Amino acid sequence: MTIVTRANAPRAITRPFFTPTTRYWLLIAPALAMMVVFYLYPVGRVLWMSVTEPSPGLDNYALLATSASIQRMLMTTARIGVLTTVITLILAYIVSYALVHASPSTQRWMFLGVLIPLWISVLVRAFAWFVLLRREGLINTALLSTGLVDTPLNLIWNETGVMIGMVHYMLPLGILPIYANMRDIDQRCIAAARGLGATPFEAFRKVFLPLSLPGVVGASILVFIFSLGFFVTPALLGGGKTLMIAEYIKVQILEVVRWGVGTMLAATLLIVIASLLAGLSRVVDLRKLFGAG
Repeated sequence: MTIVTRANAPRAITRPFFTPTTRYWLLIAPALAMMVVFYLYPVGRVLWMSVTEPSPGLDNYALLATSASIQRMLMTTARIGVLTTVITLILAYIVSYALVHASPSTQRWMFLGVLIPLWISVLVRAFAWFVLLRREGLINTALLSTGLVDTPLNLIWNETGVMIGMVHYMLPLGILPIYANMRDIDQRCIAAARGLGATPFEAFRKVFLPLSLPGVVGASILVFIFSLGFFVTPALLGGGKTLMIAEYIKVQILEVVRWGVGTMLAATLLIVIASLLAGLSRVVDLRKLFGAG
């Protein structure tokens, strides 16, 4: 006869109190709650006010087609955003190409020059350009002293000054994605093209340039989206004469107290940016582009 002791008795299978799925949702619950409270709720309020202030309806959105001042402001925003993106990409591509082909010691100094502007406040940089570009500033003084111009150039309080300040701010944001893409290009592809008889320019145009385009696309997304919502630099270097959408929204809400128009423009900006990202996501992998995969 077999005697089953308590130690040798089979133990009852106990289920864990929380399943892995429950633990996962419990872990991310605080982040989700913060996103709902501090992001989704304010965005929802903006969208709601855009169709309820001062009266329910789409009257605020009708201003996009009927108001000449709003159309002129939107055209100014789009024009400055596109020009800033194009100029920034050209300069960023040249700097990134030089970075990739520089020696390690030179790369360190060049990276320092790229990253230092990121650590300086946009307000400080805007005031620095204000001092340089004004009629009695360093640039006009140098041009007058060398005889290149007879009268001071109008470099500030217009679109030229705004774009100079914005390109300076956007340049690191353009350089970093393009450099990260160029760094991963296998240089043996260029050597193989040269070995097959291609000139340096042909090897660049047919091999290096197509392989670097994903970085250019990523940089263009970053720079253009940031350009659309720029506020400090246009406000200081534009002097109130070059109104972009962010400053126009501030005027509508804080000075004119037209909450409906201000929130309508904010909602329009949000919809445009979301549409751009949705359209580009069909062309390029945004998760991989921004380092998420």
